[in-house]
Amino acid sequence: MTAIAVWRYRGLVGQLAQREIKLKYKRSVLGWLWSLINPAATLGIYILVFGFFLKIQPPLAGNGHLKSFGLWLFSGLVMWNFFAAVSTGCMAWLISAGALLRKLYFPPQTPLIAGTLATLAQTGIELGILVAILIMLGNSSPVFLVLPLLVVLLVGFSLGVGLLASVLNVAYRDVSHLIGIGMNLLFYATPIIYPFAFVPERVRGFPIRTVLKLNPVAQFVGAARDVLYDLKLPSAARLSGLVAATSISLLLGSWVFNRKAADLSEEL
Repeated sequence: MTAIAVWRYRGLVGQLAQREIKLKYKRSVLGWLWSLINPAATLGIYILVFGFFLKIQPPLAGNGHLKSFGLWLFSGLVMWNFFAAVSTGCMAWLISAGALLRKLYFPPQTPLIAGTLATLAQTGIELGILVAILIMLGNSSPVFLVLPLLVVLLVGFSLGVGLLASVLNVAYRDVSHLIGIGMNLLFYATPIIYPFAFVPERVRGFPIRTVLKLNPVAQFVGAARDVLYDLKLPSAARLSGLVAATSISLLLGSWVFNRKAADLSEEL
């Protein structure tokens, strides 16, 4: 299924995205406030454990005087949250659309794209709050204008992973459980709650720092911190790597998904 075919169903994408947002907070007293409470609670736990008890010290911010573990952490955590939500959420979004796919024809990518857009709305709120706080604290720069580019690349990369994971999960339902375990490992293998400088060059001869640098999610986290916390442009090598990772993820995910698209309605 081509991107043109999906574009023809953009109205359905919008409707499904709105439904996903509404269902997320249906019959909730606080409603949209949970979009702020959930990330704030997660952030607070990490600050308490790693900032207060383990006393991990963040680097000095780009303005030369700010030093906040919470802001440093959230600058990277917001990127991870989006990646994890989309790459794992795509599996559930495709499964939940199974009954509808058996009754109506529409590109099976549609619910995945809709779910991604709904998640992007949540991330947009988080980033908006973070940017506002950084500006109020005097840690801001025109380099913030690069942030939309990073978000676009992150959306493409995460959706590519989600496309691949979702179609594999239809064939083998164990995939969702394996990915859940893999996500836990990947979280701690990504310098989100600790500075990259904490990672040794080698462990018993194994070049662990070099291997971690090959992790695209770590590069997204690093690029976000470059822009938001350090107030500098990500290096050309880092940006090139992100473009390459996004391209590979989207191409591979789309290719595998399209090959299985014709059989999805039956398998679901």
